[in-house]
Amino acid sequence: MKIISPIIDPKINLTNKKSFFSTAFCNNESALSAEGNENSVEFTVEKARSVHTFWIRQICEVTLSSSIERGTGISGRSPELLETKIKKGEAVIAFASDGRWAGFSFISSWENDRYVSNSGLIVAPEFRHTGLAKRIKEKIFELSREMYPNARIFSLTSGRAVMKMNHELGFEPVTFSDLTSDEIFWESCKTCVNCPILMSKERKNCLCTAMLYDPKK
Repeated sequence: MKIISPIIDPKINLTNKKSFFSTAFCNNESALSAEGNENSVEFTVEKARSVHTFWIRQICEVTLSSSIERGTGISGRSPELLETKIKKGEAVIAFASDGRWAGFSFISSWENDRYVSNSGLIVAPEFRHTGLAKRIKEKIFELSREMYPNARIFSLTSGRAVMKMNHELGFEPVTFSDLTSDEIFWESCKTCVNCPILMSKERKNCLCTAMLYDPKK
């Protein structure tokens, strides 16, 4: 299946479009408001399947606009990466009761499945502050435990809402040395405006908080 890259509004001035669409694996916190007010909207959050590749274009567009809004390189990912994740069943997708796409997140594994990251969490603007982000977070964590039961699941975040959700799922704050040493993962941090801080500290810490779920504990 040929995936069409998102259409970008020519009026938007992107200074680093290339780095945005590179594969990054940090959490997308622009989608998150874990304690948002619940309303009458009902959602279905499910494991993604091949048929859901239809929504890749919209997922990329919403993620791009969120990155511009925040001014960071959050969770940039290529359409090709999303297609692979969806077809492998390493993603979850959410829909509103009227059929509109509502949210998404995916899994990446590192060091021969020793580590897993839950990434690319995004919620459509009209469904933010509904509690959907938390439901997606819970579902992607559940899928990670199902697919990689022995893996240590980690998160890098600077958002209080994400930290709270991680804590409720059993994550604990750790040092960066407790995370994967896979160079591909750390290369993805170059899409973040805080990367110079990370590099200046020799990847030992940054503005993000590292959190880890260890199944052995």
